[in-house]
Amino acid sequence: MPQRLERQLGVFLRRKRGALTFAEFSRKVGLPPSTLHRLEAGRQSITLRNLQLIMRRLKCRLWDIFPP
Repeated sequence: MPQRLERQLGVFLRRKRGALTFAEFSRKVGLPPSTLHRLEAGRQSITLRNLQLIMRRLKCRLWDIFPP
């Protein structure tokens, strides 16, 4: 199950990043580019604090990232 959630988060982040570079998206989201890269690739679990930061900065809700 966690891998599925990590994959969903990665897909969401890639979609939101669009044509932005990791550096540009990093400034928008407030996380280091290396962290964003690992999250997109599903190689890093996200903390609740960082998930809240992403949701606040991208103005989205939990179900936007993890649809039922």
